[in-house]
Amino acid sequence: MKVDEIMTRKLESIGADASIYDAIERMIDKRIRSLLVNPKDARDTYGVITVRDIVYNVLWKNLDLTRTKVGDITSKPLICVDKGMDVKNAIDSMSKFKVSRVFVCEEKQVVGIISLLDVMSAELVKRVREGRGV
Repeated sequence: MKVDEIMTRKLESIGADASIYDAIERMIDKRIRSLLVNPKDARDTYGVITVRDIVYNVLWKNLDLTRTKVGDITSKPLICVDKGMDVKNAIDSMSKFKVSRVFVCEEKQVVGIISLLDVMSAELVKRVREGRGV
């Protein structure tokens, strides 16, 4: 199975200058666990902010949600995989970097995301279709 067969193509993004409050609001509204952080300018790179980042780096430290900016806790660089890559290799990357999601990139553009939940879901569907059961 290839990454592009199970990746999520619809990405939610946010600017680095947005407040953590804005990020929390968007994550809760969309029921997602991470946001792609857009580059500030042509020299910058994409990043990611996760629920884990917010809880450990902002909430736990009791920082001001409206004054703390997304860019202050953004993780960079993104861990990217190729859309034609075998899912097993994407899982190896997740394991190596101890992350639960990797981004799918073409050249310098992010075109999707694949998470452990996507992998688990796809594997379950595959087993049922093959008649192997659960």
